[in-house]
Amino acid sequence: MNIDSITNGIVIDHITAGRGMLLYDLLGLNNKDCSVALIMRVNSRKCGKKDIIKIDSNISVDFDVIGYVDPNATVNIIRDGKLIEKRNIELPEKLTNVIKCKNPRCITSVEQELDNIFKLTDKENMVYRCIYCETKAKIGK
Repeated sequence: MNIDSITNGIVIDHITAGRGMLLYDLLGLNNKDCSVALIMRVNSRKCGKKDIIKIDSNISVDFDVIGYVDPNATVNIIRDGKLIEKRNIELPEKLTNVIKCKNPRCITSVEQELDNIFKLTDKENMVYRCIYCETKAKIGK
């Protein structure tokens, strides 16, 4: 398989194999007017298998979303065919409107205009809890 390099854009690399599609959806890349390549289960010396997303445009991406899906991912910013910045991603302490609370009794179910806010409560297990009702949310749930 041959995927061309990009001249100007973003490469999200070292995504845990199988999480690329979730990241694609949460970043809303299907609604962007640019070329996007989602490459899944690529062989990697560092990780065994990984996913990669290449975005051939200078769009803004939410680093909190990337950190939520995979805090071990890296983001490479490409300008004029050269790597100008490489960012290591971390697990965000707080997520706002990235995931929705599944508790039907949560205030966010009734008050639709309220932001869905989750706070990181267990870094080791990547567990977030709704700030309103304490309902637990895990990665991709």
